[in-house]
Amino acid sequence: MQKTKNRQQHPNIQIAVENFGPIQKANVDLRPLTVFVGESNTGKTYLAALIYVLQHIFEGIPQVPWSPHRILRLNSPTQTSAKETQETLKKLAMTGLPFKFSDSPQWVRERLQSDFEDTEGFVNELKQYFDLESVSELIRFTESQNHTMKVLLEVQEVNHILWSFDIHNSGSGIATSGFVNGDTILPHDHRRALLETLDPGNWRLKERGRVFSWITPATSYYLPAARSGIMQSHGVIASSLVDRATRVGLERFSEIPVFSGMIADFLKQIINYGERRLSSDEMSGIAKVLEDEVLRGEIEVRRPEGGYPAFHYRPQQAERPLRMSPSSSMVSELAPLVLFLRGVVKPGDTLIIEEPEAHLHPAAQTKIALTLARLVRVGVRVIITTHSDWLLEQIGNLIREGEVMKLGKSQGEPTTWLTKDEVGAWLFCTDKPVMEIPFEHIAGIEPKEYGEVAEELYNRSVDLRTQLEEAGGGTEVEQE
Repeated sequence: MQKTKNRQQHPNIQIAVENFGPIQKANVDLRPLTVFVGESNTGKTYLAALIYVLQHIFEGIPQVPWSPHRILRLNSPTQTSAKETQETLKKLAMTGLPFKFSDSPQWVRERLQSDFEDTEGFVNELKQYFDLESVSELIRFTESQNHTMKVLLEVQEVNHILWSFDIHNSGSGIATSGFVNGDTILPHDHRRALLETLDPGNWRLKERGRVFSWITPATSYYLPAARSGIMQSHGVIASSLVDRATRVGLERFSEIPVFSGMIADFLKQIINYGERRLSSDEMSGIAKVLEDEVLRGEIEVRRPEGGYPAFHYRPQQAERPLRMSPSSSMVSELAPLVLFLRGVVKPGDTLIIEEPEAHLHPAAQTKIALTLARLVRVGVRVIITTHSDWLLEQIGNLIREGEVMKLGKSQGEPTTWLTKDEVGAWLFCTDKPVMEIPFEHIAGIEPKEYGEVAEELYNRSVDLRTQLEEAGGGTEVEQE
């Protein structure tokens, strides 16, 4: 059976929260495909946004939490620290032997610890991405304000905690802390980066520091629920932001609300879109299948010199492309996904999508599930929020397909499949802890409440048909 590629770039991530926005309690481990489902206003977007913020802060949540691009300021080292650094260089140069985090110089470990305790920095990130004046606004707001908000991030490998980070806020103040397990083995790229960083012969004297330049971090991308409207009006939004950026504009528009960090990041990706990075054949292939089978057309990008990119939709066999504004809502909803797959997201990244089924016909919703499975197969970690029964049923079928393959009973080699270990579905309810929906061969990952709604609708329809028949209306309402 084919294995998911680049899985080594995805350590096991556990996120636990209490009294976070609408969420009473949640303990979620991220899978290759993580699904948040449940009623509106129960915290699905809150948790998805928190995951995005943590991915942004820790640049992809790697096995060791130092930023690949962070400059380690090397103050005039003492004789003791210089000696320790030389001993570390000798250990790093010994190929074939594991290098633990505890083998790093003490000043490196202390610097990382100080980053964990940079409370102000984390507060600013939360305020920016959730568009808050105070982080205390995140404390569960459905009941009394006398709650303590807790956020715990744990990065694990085979039931072994590599490192953790936590945030506490009782309303009177916020504190952050974290630790790295000294037994954590540094991956090869981190080990090489540390070697280059510590080698005095490579120090940049003017900058008094070195950059971890060897590590390509995994990146997280967020497709918000508002993407359809942004695609249709991004040019106007960009122009308005330019006007607002002037001194006169700042004075004139000082009371206008700002974007949340997720929407701002999404908008920047759209405005700066240029497909500068060569996309892999696999990612381009997934985008092409999405265009052919769902959009039945192609998303085209035009960038006037000195202007913002213009996005058009060319239906199959059409002579002229359409602008986004007269295109269907399905087109403007899926265009960002096509663009991100074609020139932004790479294997190893995390892609968070709010309601990928929005504005789609049920048949198209089932095909979106196939797209998600294809992304998992090439090594993209996918997180979605959804209300779609069709999407969940198709994901259930894809899991069944994978389980049949594991048993060696498959009648063919499907191109899209999942296994139950690769999918985590989590049900959000009002004033209840978030619960995992276990996969069942018959029910799939469908929430019990979906069946209850369907049963209630059916019973109501039977009752009304019975009333019509008893009233002499027959089985059909007579036509005039």
